[in-house]
Amino acid sequence: MADVHSSEVRSKNMRAIRTRDTAIETRLAELLTGLGLSYRVQDKMLPGRPDFVVDRYKTIIFVHGCFWHKHHCHLFKVPATRTAFWMGKIDSNVARDRRYIAELTAAGWKVLIVWECALRGKTRLEEKALTSRLEEWVCAGSGNGEIDSQGLRQLVE
Repeated sequence: MADVHSSEVRSKNMRAIRTRDTAIETRLAELLTGLGLSYRVQDKMLPGRPDFVVDRYKTIIFVHGCFWHKHHCHLFKVPATRTAFWMGKIDSNVARDRRYIAELTAAGWKVLIVWECALRGKTRLEEKALTSRLEEWVCAGSGNGEIDSQGLRQLVE
């Protein structure tokens, strides 16, 4: 199947994808602020430039887009065009994510991944449930974890 856009239009669309202050990052920032947690954003000194760093709890939070980080949910679809290229790119993102998590864990941080599907889409968590799980893990959790549309669980590495 051919791409529905010309290469110029596709290139313009890809350049428009933001790397910070996305809608899902903004939503999570509002939830963290509502919990009274202070945080830093996009710390360049830490592996992976984490989206949020909560120093008080030695916690790193990444907000992952389900497509870009290959989450197995309704928001991830294998691209129909240039499949090998896109899967190579996405698989390299996943490998890099694992490396960053290992480096951060070795440095004494606990890491939480909040998936896009927990924040938006037809299966997103209700705000109260999401806030509760976020607070539970940041303040009392141990090890690495993830929150998706199914809830909170330990991160399998």
